[in-house]
Amino acid sequence: MPEFDTIVIGAGMSGATAARLLADAGQRVVVLEARSRIGGRMHTDRDAGFSVDLGASWIHGIENSRLWELAQALDAPTIEFTVGSFQAGGRPIADFDGDGNRMSAAESARWVADVDTADRALEEAIARSAPGDSYLDVTERALDALERRDDALDPERIDEIREFFRHRVEEQCGAWIGDLDAHGLDEDAIDGDEVVFPRGYDELPRRIAAGLDVRLEHVVRRVARAEDGVRVETGHGDFTAAQVVVTVPLGVLKAGAIAFEPPLPAEVADPIARLGMGVFNKVFLQFPERFWEDGVYAIRALGEPGEHWHSWYDVSAISGRPTLLTFAAGPFGRHVQTLTDDEAAADAVAALRRLYGTAVPDPVARWITRWGEDPFSHGSYSHVAAGSSHHDHDALAGPVDGVLHFAGEATWGEEPATVGGAYASGARAAERVLGQPVDLAAFAEGIRRAEA
Repeated sequence: MPEFDTIVIGAGMSGATAARLLADAGQRVVVLEARSRIGGRMHTDRDAGFSVDLGASWIHGIENSRLWELAQALDAPTIEFTVGSFQAGGRPIADFDGDGNRMSAAESARWVADVDTADRALEEAIARSAPGDSYLDVTERALDALERRDDALDPERIDEIREFFRHRVEEQCGAWIGDLDAHGLDEDAIDGDEVVFPRGYDELPRRIAAGLDVRLEHVVRRVARAEDGVRVETGHGDFTAAQVVVTVPLGVLKAGAIAFEPPLPAEVADPIARLGMGVFNKVFLQFPERFWEDGVYAIRALGEPGEHWHSWYDVSAISGRPTLLTFAAGPFGRHVQTLTDDEAAADAVAALRRLYGTAVPDPVARWITRWGEDPFSHGSYSHVAAGSSHHDHDALAGPVDGVLHFAGEATWGEEPATVGGAYASGARAAERVLGQPVDLAAFAEGIRRAEA
């Protein structure tokens, strides 16, 4: 008889959710986690006395969000911080032009209108795209169409839009624009406000996993399927169960870090190969005093000043101290990983000084991530690479031979690359193991009762 009913590999949001739902249903469940902590790519640093989310930060749209309902049910405090999924306008933004000069309100409004015009042309180019076209292909077609219009934008304005589109892809997908499929941002829609977690986002998986049998620092090497169930091999021994739910990041699967015996069928192996794993790194800079304008929600550099460090977000509300968050994603994100923390911070500060001059003081603290070098993620989150499709996300979930299931953000086509997708996929995996629907309202209430 197998030792467990189900083994869950990974204690991130999807793994914790699946394991808790299965345990609540009466199953014997063990969670095998390679890291020394729960949370996976939800990783909060609290060493400074406040929360710094080095991994996931946002619920992207709280309307009709099961994740938001969970956060509300657990009374997890949130702060509204709507980034608009990297849109050109919206909140008060300090825009700087290609010469590093602060743009007037009229100039910013013209810029937002330019992007809106280009986005409409881009939608048409995507609708006419052929299989295998990249986001770079459709972007260039859209911009070419704008240049041929009677009221064509001047070349400098076209170049600024081109640069903005590149940054938008890199910061949403962690990939070079030429590596993303033409339909790679089709799911990019935000319903309602977006929120962050002042106590740290990893509060959710940690509370969900409380009381479960979680074995930390158990690196899984092999998953073997047999007629009597599955055997999972780790550096701390083997575990057997009737079924297994694998929730490791797509990057780990693509790296072949876990051997599957027999090999995964094409229905699952091919989506793993086709989908991409992006690199999206964060750089938090805390300053002794605020040097940017009051009421400014974000700072954005267009043209040459923003070639690398393109945008900064004011996240001071989390710590109560003057703090900006910027991103290094895609190819630039991989480059930043080769720098020391001192070098990366100095480069970002130099970019700010191109905009604000000597008003920018030296930072008093910084936090810099390197998700692309993390052996337990090999990147930040998944994306629809050129040649793949959103169907690949859902196909990756399996099941295989009725005993092997996959979960995680990369397996949820409706909302990939998000904590919401990870949460939903964990619930789906539990439903497939149990063969019946799960009640997420009862799930949240069970967590609260256990904490009472």
